[in-house]
Amino acid sequence: MRHWRGPFDRQGYHHGNLKEALIEAAQRFIAERGIGGFTLADAAKLVGVTPAALYRHFRGRDALVAEVAFRGYDELAKRLGRALQSDGTALERFTRMGEAYLAFAEQEPGFYTAMFSAKAAEGEASCGPFWAKAVESGGKPAGNAFDFLVKALADTFPEGFQTVDARFIAIEVWALSHGIATLDAAGQLPKGPGLPDKYELLRAGVLALVHGALKGKA
Repeated sequence: MRHWRGPFDRQGYHHGNLKEALIEAAQRFIAERGIGGFTLADAAKLVGVTPAALYRHFRGRDALVAEVAFRGYDELAKRLGRALQSDGTALERFTRMGEAYLAFAEQEPGFYTAMFSAKAAEGEASCGPFWAKAVESGGKPAGNAFDFLVKALADTFPEGFQTVDARFIAIEVWALSHGIATLDAAGQLPKGPGLPDKYELLRAGVLALVHGALKGKA
């Protein structure tokens, strides 16, 4: 593990920020080692406290990973929300949402891995699914990723999808985006002359899904 020089480095860590320090530590471990690549003792050592200190904030490792996952869903929803509210045509905004999803998966591997691997600790709520509410500063709900995606589809294709529920299309688009992001992260997305990059592949796939739905074939 590379030496961590950040806001919670041992030389600058303040105990009042312990919870945030642990979340950052877990996010970093997950990004560098994978979901199973660290223990609570590892996280405690990284931020310079004893393992017992962690239990003041988390019941166990699963609860810590679940919090990382929830923070990831929150950040993803905010990014999709910003893309949805950006300038340009409805189609341009919809395209930016797909780009934002793939960029998030690439830029935040700790969050992204936790989001699709974490499980809720026993007796605790779900770690935060794709439709979990994003939270603005001040604690006000800002919307959720799934609703943003459904709205983008409705704005871009106001004529609707005949007998196909827009939410059904939204799930298909999400599944496609997740599949491409996962293959890319694993280095298993085919690359070479004449093959599209991940952004082009997502745009082509989404257009195929949408056009099929518009024709009543979804």
